[in-house]
Amino acid sequence: MAKKNTKPKPKSNTIALNRKARHDYHIDEEFEAGLALEGWEVKSLRDGRGQLKESYVIVRHGELFLFGAHISPLVSASTHVHPDATRTRKLLMHRTEIDRLVGAVERRGYTLVPLALYWKAGRVKLKIALAKGKKLHDKRAAIKQREWERDKQRLHKMTR
Repeated sequence: MAKKNTKPKPKSNTIALNRKARHDYHIDEEFEAGLALEGWEVKSLRDGRGQLKESYVIVRHGELFLFGAHISPLVSASTHVHPDATRTRKLLMHRTEIDRLVGAVERRGYTLVPLALYWKAGRVKLKIALAKGKKLHDKRAAIKQREWERDKQRLHKMTR
């Protein structure tokens, strides 16, 4: 009898997505940033305990920080560490990129929105985007367009 292939399926590199960001904002440009994390946060993220809902990127003194992201501490966390699940985390980027983003936010009225949290070469990365907020009529138009594309696909499938 042949041996069964018992290799585990490769896990996705994505930890958390901010799906609402694409609904609420016009995304202009995307960037990748590292995160300054504590040990317990990395362990929690390996367990998939992070979320980006209601989070955003703020600029303070020429540096970028992730505000409002929630990383739940593990139950087995050490007793001498007092984890704060929603602490402000520093983003790590090159100075030229930071200056460019700060200029866009302060001068041109953009906002910085976190899109995804993922693993890359054993490190946690955050995909952030330069974005402008959508008006209500823009959101309705996007929904209408998406529904039309879905109906068009159905009709195309039925005529085959």
